[in-house]
Amino acid sequence: MVNRTDGELMQLVLTKQQSALDELYDRYVNLVYSFAMKSIQDEQAAREIVQQVFMRLWVTEKGYDAKQGKFVNWMLTITRNITIDYIRKQRKQDVVVRMEPQEWERITDANGNDPEAELARKWIGQEIKEAYRYLTQSQIQLLELLYWKGFTLSEISIKNNEPLGTIKSRLHQCLLILRKHLSSLKEG
Repeated sequence: MVNRTDGELMQLVLTKQQSALDELYDRYVNLVYSFAMKSIQDEQAAREIVQQVFMRLWVTEKGYDAKQGKFVNWMLTITRNITIDYIRKQRKQDVVVRMEPQEWERITDANGNDPEAELARKWIGQEIKEAYRYLTQSQIQLLELLYWKGFTLSEISIKNNEPLGTIKSRLHQCLLILRKHLSSLKEG
């Protein structure tokens, strides 16, 4: 029996040798599964992620580059990315599933056919804009870019030439301030 390195096996996978993928699967299935389980704590979802990870290995055209780091780290990066994609997809589906039919009606009437809903939207928008006075200019800019213009935190980090951690910290502080102000409105 020949003991091949992970890199050698991945080269064989790129040439569509099923036995090489099977060997990588045997080596890493437990690691991939435990990573997915720890991330999402759902056995069925973790199994789906394992399947997607090894399917990605099978269909990739680029493959693993030993110069970029260890194979195990590369595998975990793939697993992490697929897990994040899975979680995001589930969140989107959950939002749609949790909506009641009357909420869907309100969405379709959002073009101004429901004066009460229009008034509520204006009031909430006004309250949020009023809460801006408690924020710094950089926090307001962050909210505008993230929520209204659709930038990701990473894109904002690059755009502002600031570390991602700084952006995340600013967002956290900003949301705490808004939550405090807007919850005081509910109580008042």
